[in-house]
This record gives sequence, C-alpha cells and structure tokens, in this order.
Amino acid sequence: MRTAYSVETVRTAERELMARLPDGALMQRAAAGLAAACADLLGRVYGARVVLLIGSGANGGDALFAGARLARRGAGVSAVLLDPDRAHEAGLRALLAAGGRVDDTSVIVRADLVVDGITGIGGRGGLRPDAEAALWAVSDAVPVVAVDLPSGVSADTGEVVGEAVRADATVTFGAYKPGLLIDPAAEYAGAVRLVDIGLDLPVVPELEALQYADVAALLPRPSAESDKYRRGVVGIAAGSARYPGAAVLAVAGALHGGAGAVRYTGPAADAVIARFPETLVHAGPPSKAGRVQAWVVGPGIGDDASAVDDVLATDVPVLVDADGLRLLDAEAVRARSAPTLLTPHAGEAAALLDISREEVEGGRLSAARGLATRYGATVLLKGSTTLVASPSGDVPVRVNPTGTPWLATAGSGDVLSGLAGSLLAAGLEARDAGSVAAYLHGLAARRASGGAAVVAQDVAEHVAGAWRDICR
Repeated sequence: MRTAYSVETVRTAERELMARLPDGALMQRAAAGLAAACADLLGRVYGARVVLLIGSGANGGDALFAGARLARRGAGVSAVLLDPDRAHEAGLRALLAAGGRVDDTSVIVRADLVVDGITGIGGRGGLRPDAEAALWAVSDAVPVVAVDLPSGVSADTGEVVGEAVRADATVTFGAYKPGLLIDPAAEYAGAVRLVDIGLDLPVVPELEALQYADVAALLPRPSAESDKYRRGVVGIAAGSARYPGAAVLAVAGALHGGAGAVRYTGPAADAVIARFPETLVHAGPPSKAGRVQAWVVGPGIGDDASAVDDVLATDVPVLVDADGLRLLDAEAVRARSAPTLLTPHAGEAAALLDISREEVEGGRLSAARGLATRYGATVLLKGSTTLVASPSGDVPVRVNPTGTPWLATAGSGDVLSGLAGSLLAAGLEARDAGSVAAYLHGLAARRASGGAAVVAQDVAEHVAGAWRDICR
C-alpha cells in the first residue's frame, strides 16, 4: 500500500523526530537522499553544472545542503537566491564551504540540472513573479528536480493555482503527500522518489493507493462449493433504444469481472443476448427481475427515472452511473440502508455538487469528499486520477495508480460500472469494489492499448488477463 499524509501530519512527525536527533540531522538525511537522486539523473557528477533555485526556509536548506554534497563530488553548483534575506543560513554556508557559489539567473541557461528549492510543501498559491521568471530561463532539455514537492502546487489537495514548477522528478521526504498522487498536481511531479528519513507516522493516512498485493488480497475467488449464486449475481438496468451499446458494455464488464450470473433488464435485451447469450434477461422492472446481490443502474438509460427509483428502493448494494446520476433522488440515496456507489466523471460530479467542471478538475480530492458527504454514499470520481471516497470521514481516500489516457474513450465507464457491480455482488464493500474495479480497469486498458488507441470492448476483454497478472 502506498500512503500519503497531510502537511500537518508530516510536520508533526518531523518535530517529534527532530526533538530526539542532534540539531540539523534530519535535514542532512533529506539532503543526502536528494543529492543521490540528482547524481542518478546526472549520471556523471564531476564537472556537471547544477543550479539551485532557492527560496526561504527548510526547503531551500535541503537543496543547499544537497548542493554542497554535489559540489564536494566535483559538480559546479550555483545557488540563485530568490529571497536572499531569508535563505537558509547554515545550508548556504555549507554550499560556499564546499566550493559552490551564489549567482544570478543568467547561470540557469548553462545548467545540466536545475533543483527546485523554492517553496516546497508549505507553499500557498502559485509562484511569485521572480520565481516564475527564473523558470522561464530553464531549457526544456534540462531536467528539473523538485525538493519534496514541485513549488506552486498544493501538497494537501493536488490543486494548482497559478504557475507552478513542472518537474521531471520529485524527491519527497518521509511520506508521500496527497498532491504527488492527485492530478492536476501529480502531472507536475514527474517521477517521484520517496526518501525514508525515519518519521513515525500514524497508522491511518489521508490518502492511499492500492498495489498488486493489496488488490490480490481483495479479489474474490470461488471455492469448491461455489455456484453461480454464491459467486454473486449482479443486476444491470442499463441501455435504451438510443443507447443499446451502453447495456452491452456494462454486461461485458460484469461478466469479465467474475460475476456468477448477470441479470439484465431494459430495452436493449436483444442487443445484450446477441453479444452475451449467457445473460439472464427480464422485461422489468428491476425489482421483478429475480434475485441479485447488487445492482448497476444508469448507463445509457436516457430519461427513465423509474428504473433508478426502483433500484434505489432495493436492499442490496447499488452502483449508479451515467444517466442514473442525473436522475437520482438525493434523499433516496441518503435514506438507503444498503451501500451505494456513485461513479461520476468530472462533468457529472459538477452537476451533483452544483459547481463548475473546472472546479471539480482543479480540486478533485475536495470534490470526491464533498460528494461522499453530501449523498452519504461511496464515490468513485473518474478521470486522469480516479479517486474513491467513503462517506466516513475517518477512512482514507483511495487514489488509483493504474490506467492510461487512452481510457478516455466512449463506453469505458460502462465497462467499469459492470466490473464494479460484479465485485459488489461478490461481497466486496463499496470502497473496495470501486478501488479494485478501477485498478483492474486501468490494467486492462494498458494491456489492450500497448500505447495505441483502444475501444471499450477491448478493455472488457482484457480484464481477465489483468486479473491473472495480479494473482500470479
């Protein structure tokens, strides 16, 4: 499990550790990790030209001490002090003693490597004009290493307000910060290296990302006594005369996602049976279709609110997607005793929260949490960074680490809905079902793509291969 912690949590842990260590020891640990990462990027340290962009405080101190280490190995290290009166004094002394020097921004054009030590995790808002001007002098061909976090992005929320550093790599200390894992800030971080500096962190983080072993432990497996009902029957209320493909794709996701059986109800029964003859079809309404362990409602249903209302009135877990999100009754969701999983993209989330799409995309973490709280439901917010938030505020939000931009294709969300629905029917909690489905969905898309365009049906057909990869 990869975990991320808030600035406040990290700083508390740092203070507690510094109280037990000699003065400056913690910063030296960070500087050693930073210097090692810079050396790896440079390949050859001796004779390399390194420019440190230095702001005020500890972030600049980390960069200065790392610069001193590189200077002692033969690099030519120059510090550009963006706030000279507030530069870290001990770090600056160490750099100068090691043979480094203070220079102006003209030195940037000759750099082989630029180190961003401007603001770090304590920064608020975008970069100041002087820092922004310095970055304009950095060639696109020159790698930029951010210290702890790219300057100008929000460590806690992943938001980017104004200009920010676009790093090729980020060396972060002690713990991942949420902004390193959530877009748009994650796009600015590049490759992220975590340096262990010995922090004693809480058991429960603010954010977590599942890894292979975590997903493998959650995936349902049939036993010798399993039949199709014990494996889970998922109901799909989807599709319409105008959008029959949405029903086909949702059923595809459910079947490839391990459901023992799929019951379909809706106007696209002929299209579903033609593609998947193993599907059990019923004319509806959903409540009359037969026994299920979970329902998926919404993909391609158009304006048929009756199906949404009928499904929400059941006492089994329900996933609501696409058109169903537009038609759902908030009070009916909040009143449910069984789990509800909402799976909006940014535009749908914006409508549910009555804010703009840009606000959702710029503040994905707050949007996911806000939706979960408002509707009393688990929320899977789809997008470049998929987040799964629980209505319980003391449970970490999950961020999905898999996927590819090629997933931005028509129908991929329908496949995800069916896949998550099958996991709900198998007995996974809503948060686990959403997280595991997103993980599998992203891996399947990578397998299907191979770096090229995919269609939603390709993603569904590669779910089994992704499942096997995880369980090896």
